[in-house]
Formats: sequence, C-alpha cells, structure tokens
Amino acid sequence: MIHRLPPLTTGEMATCVRCHTILEKPNPRGAVLQRTAAFTWGALILYWPAVLLPILRIERLGHHRESSLLAGTFELLQYGNWFVGIVVLLFSIVFPLIKILLLLELSMFKVMHHRHKAFAYRLMENAGKWSMMDVMLLAFLVMLVKLGRLVEFQLGPAVIAFVLCVALSIFASLCFDPHAIWEEER
Repeated sequence: MIHRLPPLTTGEMATCVRCHTILEKPNPRGAVLQRTAAFTWGALILYWPAVLLPILRIERLGHHRESSLLAGTFELLQYGNWFVGIVVLLFSIVFPLIKILLLLELSMFKVMHHRHKAFAYRLMENAGKWSMMDVMLLAFLVMLVKLGRLVEFQLGPAVIAFVLCVALSIFASLCFDPHAIWEEER
C-alpha cells in the first residue's frame, strides 16, 4: 500500500494504517541545526587550545620535555619520521578541523549552494570517520597507564580542551540531522 503524506502541523504525525509505524513526525529542524551549531562552535573554540597548548610534560632521568600536539607533529616531520608525522597531522589535526568547519557550514553558515550540500555532507561524514582525535585520547590514556612507573607524566592544559573538544564534536555529530539542511529549500 502506498501512503500519501498530508502536510502535518505541530503535534500531528503520519502513521501506517496497517502496522501503525510512525512514517513522519514534524521536527523543529531549526532547533536541531541550532543545537548542532552550538556544539560545533564549542568544539571549534576548544580545538585551538587542544592543538596549540602543551598536552604533556614528560620527566625522565631529570630531563623535562613539554610539547603540544602541533609542535610534536612538526618535530616528527623535522626528525625524518615523515610517515608518522603526516599520519598524525592529517588524522589528528586536519581531518577534525575539516569536520568541524563543514558541520558549521551545514548547520549555520549556508554559504554553499544547495547543490553542493550533499557533497559537503559526505565529505564531513568521511572526515569524521577518519578523524582520530578520540582514538588519540585513548592512546594517551593507555600510554599513561603503561609507562606510569618508568616515566613521570604531567598532563598539560591542552588535555582538558582536547577531551571537551572530542566530546562536543561527538555531540554535534549525534545531533546533526542531514534532512534539516534540505528542509529550508522547500
């Protein structure tokens, strides 16, 4: 049986006449986009301290070392570890930033023409899948547990920004409704 969906007002919903499954329920799509934009702005603001501030202070045999995520990446490249440096640069710095900026574009700015929104959405989804900020956070925690007795670690101020940036980015992705970017076109 084919259903024709009538225009729905707030509080109404369309259901299947046979199984009573909800087919469509009007959502305040604007509120969804605003919530996504708020989480994304928070992630963007916290992204910069997470990348630029010192993330770890390591003390081993009386030697102190402090480094940020970005500086550590450039040190890897400088000392010839090209593969690891490029992987860290792309997956922990570039892809998360692309995901955050595209989420802002799709939920708030709307600079792109509506024909490019589908491409931007697919790019955002793929960048999010390859973004490794949350995996890197787990790697830090495992490293702290494994090397706890051999090396003394002190977490830098970037760790708090890093954790909050990851959490807000995840919340923004979960809140985002891809249908909302086309609703305003109707």
